Order: sequence, then C-alpha cells, then structure tokens
Amino acid sequence: MNLKTVNNNPPEFLYQQVIQLIKDMSEQHVLLPGEKLPSLRKMATNLNISIPTVKQAYQTLEDQGLIEAREKSGYFLKAVAIARSLPKRVKLSREPVIVNKQALIEQVYSAIHQVNVVPFGIANPVAAAPTDKALARNMRRVMTIAGNSAINYGPMDGFVPLKKQLIHYYLGFGIGINIDELVITNGAQEALAIALKCVTKPGDAVAIETPCYHGIIELIESLGLKALEIPLCPDNGIWLNDLEQALNDHDIKACLFSTAISNPVGSFMNDKNRKQMVELIESHNVVLIEDDVYGDLYFTPQRGTPAQTYSKKGLVISCSSFSKTAAPSYRVGWLIAGKYAQQARRYKRALSCSTSLINQWTLSEFIASGEYDRNLKVLRQRLRTNKDRMRFCLQQAMPKNTRISDPQGGCVIWLDLGGEYDSQKLFLLALEVGISITPGLIFSATSKYKSCFRLSYGVQWSEQMERAIITLGELTLLAKK
Repeated sequence: MNLKTVNNNPPEFLYQQVIQLIKDMSEQHVLLPGEKLPSLRKMATNLNISIPTVKQAYQTLEDQGLIEAREKSGYFLKAVAIARSLPKRVKLSREPVIVNKQALIEQVYSAIHQVNVVPFGIANPVAAAPTDKALARNMRRVMTIAGNSAINYGPMDGFVPLKKQLIHYYLGFGIGINIDELVITNGAQEALAIALKCVTKPGDAVAIETPCYHGIIELIESLGLKALEIPLCPDNGIWLNDLEQALNDHDIKACLFSTAISNPVGSFMNDKNRKQMVELIESHNVVLIEDDVYGDLYFTPQRGTPAQTYSKKGLVISCSSFSKTAAPSYRVGWLIAGKYAQQARRYKRALSCSTSLINQWTLSEFIASGEYDRNLKVLRQRLRTNKDRMRFCLQQAMPKNTRISDPQGGCVIWLDLGGEYDSQKLFLLALEVGISITPGLIFSATSKYKSCFRLSYGVQWSEQMERAIITLGELTLLAKK
C-alpha cells in the first residue's frame, strides 16, 4: 500500500490529515472494504509522525463508523452501508408440502462442481484459509504412530480421543455430554439424516427455515417427509411469531433449523432468541434438530451458544461437522443424540458402519496440536474480509434495486434481483462464461426465490473474483424474464 506523506506544518492537526488520507484511499479504491489498515507503528513510521497521532486518527475514524477495530487483529475499513441490502420477509406457508426438488438440485449440483469455473456456487469456506499442508503433516504423524491399525475400521460411533475433544469443547458452553450420546458421522448430512430418522416417519411434517440449505430439502424429500417453511429474518434467524403460529396450527414432528448462522442468508440468531425458540418448541413437545455447521464461523463479538444449552426436556439433537472449518473431503461430522442415542447408533451402523478412522485420528491430532484453533481464527478473519469485499463489488455491479444480505458469519451471500429477473436463466448464462452461482429455486420446498441466488465468498480472493462479479452484473441484463 503506497502512502502519501503528511505536511508537518499544516493549518490543521496532523491526525486530521491522517483521517483525510484514509478517506481519500477509500474513495479512490486503493483501500477496499474489509481490508486491514497499516498498524499504528507502521503508519507512524511511513508518515514520520507519532504513534499517538495515528491512534487518535484511527479512533476518530472508528467513531465516525468508517473503520472498525477487531480484537488482536487491528483496524479494518468498513463496508459502505447499503440501504437496499436486506431481503424481504416472505409469508408463512399455509400447509406442509411434499417436496419434489431432487431433479433440479441434481442438475445444479453437477453444474457448479465443474472444474475451471469461478466457484461462487460452492459453499466451501475452508478454501479461504486452506488446511491441506497442516493436515498432511498430522496425517503423516498418525501413520507413523498407528502403523497398520490406521487402515482398519474404526469404532462404529467414533474415534474415542476425538469424541473426548468434542465433549470438552461443549463443556465450554456448560453442556455435559455422555460419551455414548455423541456419534461421529460421515459429515453433517448423515448426522441430520440420522436425527430425522430417529424422530420422524414418512409422511410426517418437518418445519424448516426458508430460504433453506438445499441439502436439507433434498434430505426431507428422500425420507418421504413433508416440509413446512418458516420465514427467516435476514438479521436474526427464524421469526418466532411465525414459528409459534405453525406449531399451534400443524402437527409438526420436528423442527430442523440453522440455530446460529443460516445458509444461504447468513443471519445470526442471538442467544436470547435462541433460548426463546427452544422453550417454544419444547413447550409443544416437538424435537429441535439444530444444524450448527457454521456456528464457529461467526463475525459477531461472540459465538452463538448452541441450542442444546437451553433444552429442559432433552428434545434438542445437535448436528455439526468439520467440513466447514477444517476439511470438507474428510467427511467427519457428529450428532449429540441425547435420549435418542440408542436409535442413532443403530441407524449409524445400518447406514455406514463407521466413519474413516484415519481422518478422525488426523483431525484429533490437528486439534491437539493447536493448529485447528489457530487456523480457525485466520479463517474467520479472511471470510469476514471476503464478505466485505464481495458486498462492495456487488453494490457496484448489480442492478439498482437488488437486495443483498449482510451475513454475520459463514461464507455465503443471498441476493434478490427483483421479480423481473430469472436466476435460473442467470445461472445458465454464468456457467457459459465459467462462473458458478446457486439459483434460488433450490432453497425452497415450493416455488419461491425465482429471482434470488446465492454466492459464496469462501474463496481465495483475487482480481479474478472481482472481474467475475462485474461479469455477473452484466449478465443480469440478459436474465430478465
């Protein structure tokens, strides 16, 4: 970053010149939203002024809402507020519906996983801070320690050292877990499938958020269940009044919600609302299955407390995985099954017998080494920076009335172009020029979100990403109905 010097004999104070310098750099796009400012010491050295002078300038800019201080990370340029940012609230569904989306999901899924495309369509946050080298080191160590036992089947319900590490993790939230209640699975998708099989049968109604991760919609369809869509607030998770109405009006067997950070909107449910949600669901003797895969990828000051903490009747089943924080290809997830543990273990045995021992062992060593926690901090920082950059680029590139979510964690942004646009058409146009996006239709059990699409900022950010967003903006002109 090239810095201009300041005039030591100015009509205004030196700190005011530093403020103007930062503002000029922002206006000229030399400094982009989400980008880190030089440290106090570096800025003072470059400009030949004192550290207190730079600190006064940064604090003034923070008071003005132009930059923000992040704990142990420094100061960052804030994204410009977008008045049109938040998606509209949709109406509560009247009745549970039979889901018929697998064919469309399959078409989209195969397309977005093509090689040599800009991967905006794939929610893979780890790509922003890859763990491959660290995991390779740990796997070599495991192979040395374990010898030929590393290639054997592992215990049906999981590698004990990894289970103990997870139990210790949840103890930090005040959640005590018996080791037999924790089942290691092949990713969170298998955990969710087991949880649903434990508490529902074909034909039952399951409440899901809307928009909802398409993997959950496909899972509900494959299990022969019905979906009742509960609107999602773009800021704070499920609308609790809509949930209460749905629980009063329908025979719902389970609720399956992203209890911390949602996909695709990226909303964050605060602890107060999460506690109220658990109390409301349990008051109707309904099971809550919490999908907490993005819980550790928060941008808020603190992580959201797992819903399991607030359960009084034992009707919460928690599901998560390392796919979003360490290695999606390892396929290591888990569920805290509680009173449903015996059934969960049976379904795990029937579905896949066990989860890869070598992968579990490697992740256990990765956690024990301290590298997992260190990389997670870096990952959160990069994702937050990527989010700010992507929103800034989208503001410049997309049609004027586009609504853009402001994720409070995770790795995806949700856009609504407006009723005159067709996101399925945009999806096909983008693929032709080597860009993948995820069209909105697959995020609903019904026919909602035809004008919406999801983008992932779980990428190594580069000028190629920025050019791709400009291209998407140009393609929207061709995606009108």
